Amino acid sequence: MIRTWHISTVPDAARARADTARLAAAHGVSDMERTRLTAALGARLRQCLTRGGTWRLDLEAETEPPEDGLLRAVLTPCDGADDEGRPPWHMTVACAVGAPTADPEAVADDPGALAEALLGADEDTALVLEKLGEQEDLVTSHREELDQTNQGVLALHAELDAAGRAQRDLLAAERKARGEAETARRRLTFLADASAVLTASLNHDEVVRRLQSLLVPEYADSVDVWLFDGDDEDRVNAPRPAAAVAAARTGRPQYAADHPGDLPGVDDHPASALRPATPLLCIPIGTRRTQQGVLILSPPAARWDADDVVMLIELTRRAGVAIDNARRFEHNRDIAETLQRALLTDLPTTPGLHLAARYLPATHGLNIGGDWYDAFRQPDGSLITVIGDVTGHGLHAAVMMSQLRTALRAYAVDGGTPGQLLTRLHIFLHHLQPDLYATAVIARFHPDEPTLTWAAAGHPPPVLRTPDGRVHTLDAKPGAMLGIPLQQVIQDHTVTLTPGSTLALYTDGLVERRAQGIDPGIERLAAALGTFRSADLDADLDASADSLLHPLLSDSERDDDVCLLLCHLHSRAAEMVRTPTRLAF
Repeated sequence: MIRTWHISTVPDAARARADTARLAAAHGVSDMERTRLTAALGARLRQCLTRGGTWRLDLEAETEPPEDGLLRAVLTPCDGADDEGRPPWHMTVACAVGAPTADPEAVADDPGALAEALLGADEDTALVLEKLGEQEDLVTSHREELDQTNQGVLALHAELDAAGRAQRDLLAAERKARGEAETARRRLTFLADASAVLTASLNHDEVVRRLQSLLVPEYADSVDVWLFDGDDEDRVNAPRPAAAVAAARTGRPQYAADHPGDLPGVDDHPASALRPATPLLCIPIGTRRTQQGVLILSPPAARWDADDVVMLIELTRRAGVAIDNARRFEHNRDIAETLQRALLTDLPTTPGLHLAARYLPATHGLNIGGDWYDAFRQPDGSLITVIGDVTGHGLHAAVMMSQLRTALRAYAVDGGTPGQLLTRLHIFLHHLQPDLYATAVIARFHPDEPTLTWAAAGHPPPVLRTPDGRVHTLDAKPGAMLGIPLQQVIQDHTVTLTPGSTLALYTDGLVERRAQGIDPGIERLAAALGTFRSADLDADLDASADSLLHPLLSDSERDDDVCLLLCHLHSRAAEMVRTPTRLAF
């Protein structure tokens, strides 16, 4: 305990407050804490004096190291004072550790001394106010810094917001660019795939059908392909939309609608009188050399996208090339097939020996013109039968086939065996066309001898059916292909014939398959020929030829010509002899 005061009057309270301030200063209480203590104590004492009675103020010190010292003020009511059952008022402030260096004297009852003590209290208050002013200046400085910081934060937020908007714009632009790139990639992929589909066919009607199926429904709601047949009147007098006629005349795409199309490379045209409610896009079909027709499209939606129109124009150009190629191919194929059939021989009629031939042009590709068959008599009465195949296809192969056929007939006039005839053909072809080759088989039937003589040059071997139904492959050593840069003498081979025998000469288109080769096909031909009866072959050799072709070609893609020549010695050939001394056929 430091000191105790009993307070019942205002001077008592003033003296106690002043003494408390001095004791607090003596115990090392800071100015701020001391002022806080005396201010709080003064306010409390004013309340106590208002209630009346006597109050006791105790000032206690707690200075136990190592903790900092504490100075505690406790105000409690004495007899006659009533604090309404509240706990005693107290307040504790920090002070220096250890006892004070001097114990200040209590404030005397002299009013001057009391006033002096109050002035000293005002000095503390002034000091506190000065510090409060410094704190206020500091707060003001901090407030300014905070304002500047807030402005900086606002500016930063504005920059971040602008950066965010810029980033969102960039992301939107990137998504748009990515979408446009994906759409462009899709268009290019479609254009490449569609071009491959169109150019894969050499039938112009098939090209048109494929073009229609490719465009509907993604790029067009309806597709009409108007192809010209070479008649100029057909281009302008047919009941076609006016825009299509304009496209045919000018060679420029036309857009017909009740509103401008604003499409790149396309001329605007009034709405069609035939279809006034539907926009039409009319694109010329053709190449630089010729115009094939007009592609008439209606849009899949309300309007076309400009980039889609550019793609459609390019696709139509490629379709024009495909149609032009198909028509040229069909034209050349028709010429070659016509020439081929014109050069095929009408088979001679010979008693005792029946002949049946079949020629089937290829149905895929320009693979006609190289195969041929022939049958004619030599001056000595022998019958020459031949079947051959010129390498290459088309019109050039057909022309070379005709030259070989003519040369063979010319050589046969001077006589000669099949081997000798093939040797001459080999020399002829090598000098005529060094880069062209051929294969052939020649079989000779002599009226005075029941003997078959044959020779082969690089060709599939003949197949012979004997009257007992057995089938033999005449695969004796053949010569090499005709026309190769090699000197060769092709050998003859003979086999005895009996009435009822059938010889089959053929080209590789009948027996060769890409996945299997040629040997399995020859075996199938031999097996099929062995199923025929001699009576059926005697009765109708042509029907037998058809029956033989059907099972052999059921699995064929028909990408090559097919030639078949059946030579059947009738079972009653001896009864058909024209003269007593000669076996007639």
